[in-house]
Amino acid sequence: MKLADIIVPQAVVPELSATDRNGVIRELVAALESAGRVATGEGADVAKEVIKRENQATTGFGKGVAIPHVKHACVTNVVAALGRTPAGVDFSALDRAPVYTVILLISPTDKPDQHLQAMENIFRHLQHDNFRKFLRQASTREEILDLLREADEMPR
Repeated sequence: MKLADIIVPQAVVPELSATDRNGVIRELVAALESAGRVATGEGADVAKEVIKRENQATTGFGKGVAIPHVKHACVTNVVAALGRTPAGVDFSALDRAPVYTVILLISPTDKPDQHLQAMENIFRHLQHDNFRKFLRQASTREEILDLLREADEMPR
């Protein structure tokens, strides 16, 4: 599974307008809904479930990145939105630092293996300092998509 298989190009938001964690989650869910990857009218429920999950334990794993995620019946395949916020957002990250890159992952409830594969793939890429740095510096959707394609082509 590649990043390009997971992250929906139309749901890449180079500059998030939300300034808090819940707003970022709602904005990214809305981007997936606008892209037709979350059923129309399901966005509010999906965002509520992601926020509920985030309240149980932070997905801000540090190094300026958060990966909020949830399993939900509104999707049939794993989908993700990616957003950047130059100002940083408090995600109660493990390192207490602001989050600048957020990848929101929604997986089908009946495909736990796909969820684990997607999480593993995303984490593997985000462990690389250069990938995080270039992702944070990319300022347009096309630059972000180019970086994702390049990352998919790199040897593991």
